[in-house]
Amino acid sequence: MVAAVQVRDVGKSFGATRALDGVSLTVGQGEFFALLGPNGAGKTTLISALGGLARADAGTLSVMGFDVRAQYRQARRSVGIVPQEIVFDPFFSVRETLAFQSGYFGMTKNGAWIDELLERLALTSKADANMRSLSGGMKRRVMVAQALVHRPPVIVLDEPTAGVDVELRQTLWKFIRELNKAGHTIVLTTHYLEEAEQLCTRIAMLKAGRLVALDTTANLLAAFSRRVLRLRLVSGSLPPGIAASAQLDPTGRHMVPIDDFSQVADVLVALKAAGAAIADMEVTEPDLEDVFLKIMRHEDAPAAGRAPP
Repeated sequence: MVAAVQVRDVGKSFGATRALDGVSLTVGQGEFFALLGPNGAGKTTLISALGGLARADAGTLSVMGFDVRAQYRQARRSVGIVPQEIVFDPFFSVRETLAFQSGYFGMTKNGAWIDELLERLALTSKADANMRSLSGGMKRRVMVAQALVHRPPVIVLDEPTAGVDVELRQTLWKFIRELNKAGHTIVLTTHYLEEAEQLCTRIAMLKAGRLVALDTTANLLAAFSRRVLRLRLVSGSLPPGIAASAQLDPTGRHMVPIDDFSQVADVLVALKAAGAAIADMEVTEPDLEDVFLKIMRHEDAPAAGRAPP
């Protein structure tokens, strides 16, 4: 089966700035894939190159087997991109905007799908409103509808929920999940790491234009993060054997890393033997934010365990 997205040794510079430095990765059809990284990591540059909005200096990119340079028309039809920036024509209504977008892809009888998009993204009441009159969140919904109007098999969402309200976020993710279940490939960039953790099965991380991690979400969580027993003491102190690996958080809780729940009993026994009394405690599961911070601080750490692209 042809890959939904294929990126091979892609490089891109803007003057002296190396935005992409030999990036290679593959996204399979039907995947929900995350592309993460700090500001300036190269995520938007890679997406722009994928959509034909920027030309890579080196390497190749393809969408559904179509080279984005040699087979531009087919590649562009295969992908819908929701950009970070809200860009709109101030002279058209919402429905006119989507109709014109359909025309760009040669779709002249697309009214039923436009109506469905308006309904699914809660835009029906704004269908005849001028784009200038919409709130920022409503404009963001129209941007999503524009990206989907030609029914692309690959959907790229570049920070789609940045600065939007909870209602839009829930509406959007419900719709995108359904599209993914129907077979659409989703590529997501986001600074809301809990979204990536909940939605995406595989994750790539970029830093300074280079790929520094690529693996399943489960493998990254297992390899770079651990469960933590957080506890606050009423009296006494941690015994030396536990204190050696513990840290103190800003709320005054001791954070004790553990590998499995059986270690909780061992910690409690040691605390009782040391005469320490516990005020409260909880076990927290590893999260993607912890993984992300560790990888960004130590970019060479995941190289040995990184899954091949």
